[in-house]
Amino acid sequence: MAVDHELQGAHDKLAKQFQSLESSAKPDVKELESVGSDLSQLKILLTERDLLYPQALDATKYKEELVLARHVLEIGALWSVRKKDTNQFERYWSQLKPFYLDLDHVLPPSDLYEPIVGLSLLRDLSSNAIASFHIALEALPVSLVQNSKYIQHPVLLERWLMEGSYSNVWHERQNVPREEYRFFVDMLMITIRHEIASCEEKAYDTLPLNDVATLLFFDSQKEVMEFASERGWHINPTSQTVEFANKKTDRDSEAQELIPMRSTITTNLHFAKELESIV
Repeated sequence: MAVDHELQGAHDKLAKQFQSLESSAKPDVKELESVGSDLSQLKILLTERDLLYPQALDATKYKEELVLARHVLEIGALWSVRKKDTNQFERYWSQLKPFYLDLDHVLPPSDLYEPIVGLSLLRDLSSNAIASFHIALEALPVSLVQNSKYIQHPVLLERWLMEGSYSNVWHERQNVPREEYRFFVDMLMITIRHEIASCEEKAYDTLPLNDVATLLFFDSQKEVMEFASERGWHINPTSQTVEFANKKTDRDSEAQELIPMRSTITTNLHFAKELESIV
């Protein structure tokens, strides 16, 4: 059965617009809005034809329509990342799962399957949902995990996270398999910075401003000052040091924190040595 002309025409227009968006060095607001408008229109057409609920259709009979619907949702998933809307991405990912999991034996393979699955894994990492990451990873074919650059990217990041090799994660921002991946790696770095900051607060009363910038992977003191304000730290402009807030004053509590503090000091010394070797 041929796809009706209205649906096909709307899809072709969307695909052309998104191709233009992908080729842009930096997403243009008007382009993003235009793609979003076309996506909304297409989702209405797909809903009217029940194509967003593939379980209710004869997949063999409606194969062309379902391939088209899958591609619209894939564009939506990638568009939502370029728009920096994680909630939208999760909605598109949920809608894509039936196409990927239930119809993989009926529909032809999609070129965007691996990139979007990789993005979903990276989304789990960036939100610190490690259990969900491993559950999703274990459900994938071993050959795909081993051979796909899109899957290997989040797998490698997760390994470095477990090792505490945060500098490797930082530098991987420049080595993403698709531009959309950079957004989630940046989100992951925000999570990492707050993890390191929590260690600093427990291990030290004060640190030089430049050392804090190095440990938190900031390129400028302005970024450090903004982050310090967010954490409630005090910056002494005279001594150029950061004074950490939320220090414990109760001696018993401090004694209970002794072992964790030693651990965090060791961790931070490891960070410093690793950064020195890179520089």
